[in-house]
Amino acid sequence: MNDRYTLLTNDVETMSLWFNDLRDATGEKVLKEGMPILLDLYRRYNVKSTFFFTGYIVDLYPDVVRMILRDGHEVGSHGKSHIPENGFDVMPFNKQKAHLDYSKKQLEDVSGTEVISFRAPALQICDITARALIETGFRIDSSIAPQRFDFFMSFGSKQKLRFLTARRLPYRTKLNNIYAKGNSPLIEVPISGILMPFVGTTMRIFPWVTRIQKTISEIETKMFGKPIVLVVHPNEFIDESDEVRVVSRRSNNVIGHILKDLIRSKLKVRNLGAAAIPLYESVIKHFSKKGYNLSTMSDYVKHLIDTNRI
Repeated sequence: MNDRYTLLTNDVETMSLWFNDLRDATGEKVLKEGMPILLDLYRRYNVKSTFFFTGYIVDLYPDVVRMILRDGHEVGSHGKSHIPENGFDVMPFNKQKAHLDYSKKQLEDVSGTEVISFRAPALQICDITARALIETGFRIDSSIAPQRFDFFMSFGSKQKLRFLTARRLPYRTKLNNIYAKGNSPLIEVPISGILMPFVGTTMRIFPWVTRIQKTISEIETKMFGKPIVLVVHPNEFIDESDEVRVVSRRSNNVIGHILKDLIRSKLKVRNLGAAAIPLYESVIKHFSKKGYNLSTMSDYVKHLIDTNRI
């Protein structure tokens, strides 16, 4: 039995990396350009993947969900919207439940499939998110990036301090603490990373870091059976550089503005668009040649449960 899994996951939203802001026009480019590029890559290497959609982009372009179904990919929730004030680290419990319930029902109506997997926008969560997810019918979360040290450049950095001591292997969470191992119905599948998260941004900005991450992640898989979990965004494969760039200010704090808006936005456009395609394809090809199961989040968790490993 092949127990080596690589989960190539995708967060689908209207965020423009070129403008550092949410834009409806970017959502349209994601639908018409970014998603077809990703789906074509996945077909070529027989990848089954999980796509986490914000409710906002689904309201605008419901076909962005429908287009993944014919290839057998999984539909997951990325919350209702990606604006910072709707982060799951700042919303009260009842508002978290309302957002989760809205997103789940919306995605199930559009896709005709059950939605049980969730990833928080910007990975912003807090202890009570576990209970909110369980009470709205979710069974899988993938919002924690253990030992990630670049959190200070993203929103929700205070809660993300807890990433430094978070578990690296999948675990059942506690009912009232998503960061701790317990016996609740919710299973956390952490995002891979070595100091920096194993995500498209790292891949584009520091390709040499991704090469190191692949090597160390494979050692970890061999030793502990840990799945390799990568996050990309279809907006990383689109080109908006034909428009004059004006970087939007999303943080009211001066230091936050420098780190999260100016520095972060400058870094995030490196190898954006067409240049990102061969970088990502090399990652997919690597794990495909090594014989990893290129699986959806829910299929991997089903494997864990069926083999009594969680």
